This record gives sequence, C-alpha cells and structure tokens, in this order.
Amino acid sequence: MALDIFKRIETRKGLFAIEKVSLIYNLLTSVLILILYQRMDHPAQMLWDRALIALVTFVLMYLYRLAPCKFSALVRVIIQMSLLSYWYPDTFEFNRLFPNLDHLFAAAEQALFGGQPAIWFSQRFPQMWVSEPLNLGYFFYYPMMLILLLWYFVCRYDLLEKVSFVLITSFFIYYLVYIFVPVAGPQFYFPAIGCDNVAQGVFPAIGDYFNHHQELLPGPGYEHGFFYSLVEGSQQVGERPTAAFPSSHVGISTILMLMAWRGSRRLFACLMPFYLLLCGATVYIQAHYVIDAIAGFVSAFVLYGLATRMYKRWFARPVFRARPVPKPDTCR
Repeated sequence: MALDIFKRIETRKGLFAIEKVSLIYNLLTSVLILILYQRMDHPAQMLWDRALIALVTFVLMYLYRLAPCKFSALVRVIIQMSLLSYWYPDTFEFNRLFPNLDHLFAAAEQALFGGQPAIWFSQRFPQMWVSEPLNLGYFFYYPMMLILLLWYFVCRYDLLEKVSFVLITSFFIYYLVYIFVPVAGPQFYFPAIGCDNVAQGVFPAIGDYFNHHQELLPGPGYEHGFFYSLVEGSQQVGERPTAAFPSSHVGISTILMLMAWRGSRRLFACLMPFYLLLCGATVYIQAHYVIDAIAGFVSAFVLYGLATRMYKRWFARPVFRARPVPKPDTCR
C-alpha cells in the first residue's frame, strides 16, 4: 500500500473539480470585494490573499504533473480542504457590513419553544458526563471529514474527486448564504443584548454591532473538561460572529454521514455516535439556535443532491486514466 500511493500514474492534465469550484468561489468573492471596497476593513489584503490562493492552486497542479501519484493527488485535495480555515472567518468580513438578523431568529425560537433551548439545554445538564461527550462531538467535526476522505482515498480512490467536490461545494454554498444572511448565534448575540433581555424574551435589533464588537459568551458545561478546553480554545482563536444559519456543522456532518453510508456501513456505524453528539453540541454550547440545526439537517439533503448533480454534469471524468496496454506487433 505504501509503495502503491507513490507509484506514478497516468492522469489527465488540468485542475481537479475541487480546485475549479474553489477558484469560482474565489472569483465571486473577489468581485464582491471590489463592489464593497470602500466599506470593507482591509479589502486590498483580502484580494492579495485570494491571488495567493489561486497561485498556490496552479503551482500544485504543475507540481502534480511532474510527479502524478495518489499521494500527490491527496495533497491537492487536503490543501483545498484546509483552506476552509481561511474561507470560514472570511465570511465575517462581508456580513459585518449588513444589519444583523439574530433578533429575528431568537424571536422565532422564543415563539416556537416558549424560550431559548440553547439556554435550557446547558443549564439543565452542566455535568461532566454530558458536557465532555458533547464537546468531543463538536471537536470531532474536522476529524470526521479527514477520516471520510482517507477512507475513500484508501478504499474507493476512484470516488475521491467526487466526494471532495461535493463537500467543498456544499461548504461554499453555505458560505455564500452566511455572507448575505448575517446571523451570529446565541453565543455572540446574547452577550450583546444582555442576559436580562434574554430572560424576558426581548430581542432588540443591533444593526452592525458586530462590525465593531466580537465578544464571545464562555461555553457552558464542565469547565475543567479536556474536550471543553479544546472547543473553548479553538473558538476563542478562530470563531467569528457569523455562520449561524443554517448550521454548517449539522449540514456538512449530515452530508458526511450520507457519504459514509454509501461507502461503508461499518464506517457509517463508527461515525454515527460522533455525529449525534455533534448535532446536539451545536445547541448545547450555544453556537446555534435549534432552528439553525434543523435548517442545517434539511439543507444537507438538498446540497448533497445539488452538488452531486453538478459533479456528474460538469466534472464526471475520472482523474486518472488507465495506462493504455500496447497491442502486440503482428507484423513480426
């Protein structure tokens, strides 16, 4: 196996499907930066970042042509997936310019449930035996993706390009929604309006408050837990008041489970506990309203079908071609 992944293979030239859709998203957001240039905080740096990402993409394509093998193909896929750590907080640089909509979602949550389930859940179950498994599930979000990609890389390499395309296309569709639907979630909105307003069911509009403030509510649960600390640390570093509706954590993890089901029932069964914990954790740690999680679950099936159809229609060619077998010379 180790030798097989480094074995030179015959491949078509050009960009992978995942790289093409990444460049499309890069271009669309670059155009949006130019439109909003005068209102943005550091548009020149954002454009430079995008140019650098595009350059790296083409450099990797060129290097792959020098040494085409399964491992170098995986590297190209993993690098594009890792860039999501840039694209996610990047959505905040756009939606911070628009009026925040959390008051509408918090009010809808109040009307549907008679209160805020994100508050009830964490207050009712602060115990370590609840907090730690849920934080483990939330932290397992990106490892789930890596496990799925590696499984397809090892067991169904012919589907790796399709799987990675569906994943990153779904991410980018969610990110486009986040740009134009600025919802920060309870962990940002509740500190902004104050606990008294939340308790009384009063949810004022705060306009562009998050354009200048990014105070994050400390996570609930068992504060001395290992996974609590991991989630809290990662949120303090990389979280922004963006991307609450719909929940991409629920949406993408649901898509991952659909792919796991189609690939291996055993893989599906192994990931299921982490998936259920992750979905519960989105509300427990107050990153999302319940309606965000519901919308994430429903939208996952729509995006999975849409991205799969896009791939089949535009990119359904194998990344690797079998090397043609020379015909015997019958003239000798």
